[in-house]
Amino acid sequence: MRLILFLLTVSLLSGCFINISLWPEEQPLKEQLIEGTGKPKILLISLAGTITEDGRDSMVALIKEMLQMAERDRDIRGLVLRIDSPGGTVNASDVIYHEIKRFKGKKNIPVFASIDGIGASGAYYVAMASDKVYATPSSITGSIGVIAMKFNAENLMTKIGIQHEVVKSGDKKDFWSPFRPSTPEEKEIFQKIIDELYGRFLKVIQENRGESLPVEDLRRLADGRVYTAEQALKEKLIDAIGYMDDVIEGLKENLGLKEVRLIRYYKPGTYRPTYYSQTGINLSLSINELSGMEPVRFLYLWIP
Repeated sequence: MRLILFLLTVSLLSGCFINISLWPEEQPLKEQLIEGTGKPKILLISLAGTITEDGRDSMVALIKEMLQMAERDRDIRGLVLRIDSPGGTVNASDVIYHEIKRFKGKKNIPVFASIDGIGASGAYYVAMASDKVYATPSSITGSIGVIAMKFNAENLMTKIGIQHEVVKSGDKKDFWSPFRPSTPEEKEIFQKIIDELYGRFLKVIQENRGESLPVEDLRRLADGRVYTAEQALKEKLIDAIGYMDDVIEGLKENLGLKEVRLIRYYKPGTYRPTYYSQTGINLSLSINELSGMEPVRFLYLWIP
């Protein structure tokens, strides 16, 4: 800090300006061996925290970068998606799901998902891109549905003497404003959007688990509630209960391989020694975002 202040002082006195970046320079991903031997590789990607496309280190962008790197590596024979997330925005969940499906089809390799803690709502949506879904015995999954929220601050603002004024081109332009109650018509419009996004969620599950999960059972299960691993297995929401080593052994058996290297990609400065370590993809939505003080968020998110 003293050096920065000194440089700023010198630059101002000399009439020169120094451009100092407050962010470290972006560096490409590097490969880390976690365990195992042999030439074939299994790539581990962790999906941890709230799923969002926001932030400097966007979860969507980072996973896309990882998948692109894996596409170029002929030794990648399988992908394990380790999930510990309550879900997130509809769009981010859908984009990550799409990118994993695209990668799987282009690379023609199996993808296994491991729910390790929480794999709810949008995280379960992403898991549908895999060929097989595992969950650890104490994991929670489910919460199939859509939610959007706001606070109605009108009474509070009136109480403290603050008035909100708006000039708009149409009566729906301040739709879902936190500064006034929503009208019945606005709620009806909003519900149609929620229903459409909910229908997309069900369609994704049906496309990937339709053979084991009939649509009538899915609609019964998809009321927003969460399930333990045992309950989820009984209801055919997942395929097996097991730990990460069970997932890896299952994928090796699927590939017909005895020896593989389990690897991950990481940004320099985020080295992690085991497959239980987080990779830095751990983002959260702010209270403002959830409260409606920022643009409306449609969420595949479990909010207990």
